[in-house]
Amino acid sequence: MKIFKNKTGLSVVVTTLIILVVSVLLATVVTFYAINVTTTRVQEESIQLFKLHTWHNGTNFAETAFLIINTGGRDIVIDKISVRGQECSWDTIYYNKTTDTINGDLGYVTPNTDGTLTGMNASVGGSTSDYALTVASDDLILKSGWSMIVYITNPDHISVSDIGVTVGVTVFTANAQYYKEANVEAAQ
Repeated sequence: MKIFKNKTGLSVVVTTLIILVVSVLLATVVTFYAINVTTTRVQEESIQLFKLHTWHNGTNFAETAFLIINTGGRDIVIDKISVRGQECSWDTIYYNKTTDTINGDLGYVTPNTDGTLTGMNASVGGSTSDYALTVASDDLILKSGWSMIVYITNPDHISVSDIGVTVGVTVFTANAQYYKEANVEAAQ
């Protein structure tokens, strides 16, 4: 037998580098797999604000209305609603939760003589049914896939001189803030 006298092979440095690269790549693949598994299994919160209006009747009453649709995969808790940066108290917030698809626009609701919307209905343009408004007393819960019509009476800092001015509404949940803007309109 002939003994190999030529001893060629990988050096220790090259072998160590190959082992390190393979282990780093393996750790990266495992990490990405774990992230993918956990993020696809967790349902995320997502709501959309639509049909935002703020009206002023020209004398002493302002009103804000909008539609919230919970498009996320989990139920949400609405902690606070603010108009123009000012928090609205719960007794000025009126709502109706529904599974209906609301296509029409929200209309101005003429208030009672005491400035409330108690016992009032929200009319949605083109709809054959009205939605009875309930006054809020605490945080509002909205199930996944449901919609909520929201009316706010006399939000702070809305006056007759604001007609035509842009006003922002922010809805606060436990995990996020959702912001939308619209111009103040004259009530019909």
